Amino acid sequence: MEDGLSNITLTDRIKLNVGGKLFETTISTLRSGGPDSLLAALSNRQIQSSNPVFIDRDPEIFSVLLSLLRTNRLPSTSRRFTDQELSDEASYYGIEAQLKSALLPNPLSGIDASVVATIRPASDGVVSAFTTIEDGSVWIAHGGQISVYDWNLTHAGTVRTHLDSITSIRQVTPSAMAAIACDVASGIHFYNFANGRRVGSVEWTDPTDPRIYKARVTAIADSPHSVFAAFDSHHKENSVLAIDKSTLQVTSEIGRQSGNSSKSIVPGNLTFVKDLGLLAANAVTSGAFGFSGYIRLWDPRSARVVWETNEPGSGRSSRFGDSFADVSIDVNEGTMCKICSKSGDLAMADLRKLSDDPWIYLRDTNPSLRFTSGGISNSVVHCYRKQVFVGRDGGLEVWSRVAQNGENNMEIAEESFRRNYMDKLEDSERGIIKKIEGGGERLFVSREEAEGLEVWQSSDFSGAVLVS
Repeated sequence: MEDGLSNITLTDRIKLNVGGKLFETTISTLRSGGPDSLLAALSNRQIQSSNPVFIDRDPEIFSVLLSLLRTNRLPSTSRRFTDQELSDEASYYGIEAQLKSALLPNPLSGIDASVVATIRPASDGVVSAFTTIEDGSVWIAHGGQISVYDWNLTHAGTVRTHLDSITSIRQVTPSAMAAIACDVASGIHFYNFANGRRVGSVEWTDPTDPRIYKARVTAIADSPHSVFAAFDSHHKENSVLAIDKSTLQVTSEIGRQSGNSSKSIVPGNLTFVKDLGLLAANAVTSGAFGFSGYIRLWDPRSARVVWETNEPGSGRSSRFGDSFADVSIDVNEGTMCKICSKSGDLAMADLRKLSDDPWIYLRDTNPSLRFTSGGISNSVVHCYRKQVFVGRDGGLEVWSRVAQNGENNMEIAEESFRRNYMDKLEDSERGIIKKIEGGGERLFVSREEAEGLEVWQSSDFSGAVLVS
């Protein structure tokens, strides 16, 4: 019996010579990298020879990756190398999935999040638009170019488009096709990032109405099969077009409006709520008498409005006269939040329980931050990971859900969330926050006339996260 166990142990061992340094491990460890990895292929070779397998690669990084295969965690020595160096070596050995799992950010908690990187495109560094992907990658528009950064925030490439500037961008297929538009040029345009070529464009036309000419696009969203684009003509006539992803042909026209009042201006934001099969749109305008606008939900199959509210003027809001400055839809939680323009208050509504006045106005349960919301001229809001992130001028804050009566009650109540500041003084002085968007346990923040895109993450090390 002892001889049998000894033979199994000896047979399972394998020696590798990596860059002149000898390593001894087990075949099972190498095979844990997956059946298609180079290390698994090496483990299948005859190991009767006393000569170790030679691999002409960096032995120090291999030591880190071997430790990853043994423990499913990166050792502390990994901090001597950039994420790009680790990624390059993991790609060579075919264990990118294991490294990606180890490098992914911790679950995003706004309370302990901090800026870990600022992505600065090589040219035209002012970010005009961006869109995030759920794996943590991000597509950035700067000038007339699109730069893509992968899940590791590594630059994957840049495409020059035919536009001088880009104000709307959306990845619309997993095969790296992007929809882009500019608010001073007509049409929506589709680019294949794999080859950098424009594969199609769509214009809003109507032979029966000469006013529909060279309409610009103000917002883009997509569903599994369609792309939705909000078009605005020079005569303010506007509509949302549904475009088939496979053919890039218009399939329907949704919600055509005259655009002659705040209740009928072109949407500034579009969001497809997959679980409900609805398209959400909102528009906000401001003038001498303050903010006004609307929120509308369409059924894109019938182009029918299933719910809407106008502020001010409909009388539906219990805060009549305190119109919203910005709106965000949480497609995963089925909730909608708005930030009020005068009071600065935050309100939420359940998309499954909409009524004439569905809003629950959150009461700040953090005593140190009460009565500090109003008097802000620029406000943006974004819902992500059961949290609400609010930008007030240059400051960033988070509203985090708290348990009610010791239970994890998912019903929205006035005291369901607790407010905290996220930024330091130097963070808020970088400029007015223009857009906030979450993706892959990261929060991405752009600021007006500021170069680069801020990346916020949570950390187990008091905000000190190593990101190349």
